[in-house]
Amino acid sequence: MRSEIKLFVVVALFMLSFGQAFSQIGGQRSFEFLNIPVNATTTALGGANVSLVNEDPLMLLQNPALSDSLTSQQLAFSYLGYFTGIRQSAFNYVQEVKGKLLNFGVNYLNYGDFQGLDATGAPTADFQAVDYAVNIGTSHSIGVFTAGVNMKLAHSLIDSYSASAMLFDIGGVFRPKQNHWTISLLAKNLGFMLSEFDGAESSLLPFDLQLGTSFKPEFMPLRFSITAANLLRDNVAFVNSALNPNEQDPGIGDALFRRINIGSEILLGKGFRLMVGYNHRIRRELRLQQLSGGAGFSFGMFLRIKMFEITYARATYHAAGGINHVTLVTNLKKFQKTKL
Repeated sequence: MRSEIKLFVVVALFMLSFGQAFSQIGGQRSFEFLNIPVNATTTALGGANVSLVNEDPLMLLQNPALSDSLTSQQLAFSYLGYFTGIRQSAFNYVQEVKGKLLNFGVNYLNYGDFQGLDATGAPTADFQAVDYAVNIGTSHSIGVFTAGVNMKLAHSLIDSYSASAMLFDIGGVFRPKQNHWTISLLAKNLGFMLSEFDGAESSLLPFDLQLGTSFKPEFMPLRFSITAANLLRDNVAFVNSALNPNEQDPGIGDALFRRINIGSEILLGKGFRLMVGYNHRIRRELRLQQLSGGAGFSFGMFLRIKMFEITYARATYHAAGGINHVTLVTNLKKFQKTKL
């Protein structure tokens, strides 16, 4: 046990030092769509989670080391109805290959159709804008420590202009077998640009270092998750005095709490649970001056029905409304047994 803990600490220090050096690169940030939650569970628990071990293969796109409860031939599909017609679709498939679980996934964001206009304002051909990332990942366990890596090819397309990048997620999970408790560390979106938009300056990839924990008190039907994100960004607060003249730069406590996501699950059996979450950064930045409208709060529900697991989440971003997220999970082995 001690050697495994030492290994986790060494890996954590390496990821921290490497991430600190990587975060010094300047430029315009690209591929921010990779920070949008890819499944309903993450949306319901506040928008970021790298420590929850459950039956959803899409959690591997959040942290490739979260593979303990997954089995071969599991498939997950997720759909997010974002704002103003923007739609996100994601799927991930888990397959055992020579004793190792590999996951293959796609994260696709469609911004919809746009009307083209020339410099005089005259209509031209309509065009689309999309972002997507193709993912392959795996993990390896040593006792109570699991390490995982995702390799992602990301591409962004706006009309005839495009950019692409090769990205990596490196995650570690420490999970004592005798406890309902996990500690996770994730270096997300490490990588390099393959091509830039025409005329664009050198881009900064959306690198993020995240630290999280999930734990369940032994005699309570509750599970809690706390995730710290944007750990290496100097300032994550967005203050716009033009929109809110009375708004001031956040204090130390407020600035710290903007990096933390809090989530909780009410476990009502193996086939049903409720979820709630809170994101302080969303609440502070997207609330109106006199009205919050529930901004920053989210909730969700998990339900298992025979061969399917369905998760629904709703997150409120603004007084004007929120987003709906649905995830469907199944195991293709169950269909084979039913057919026989």
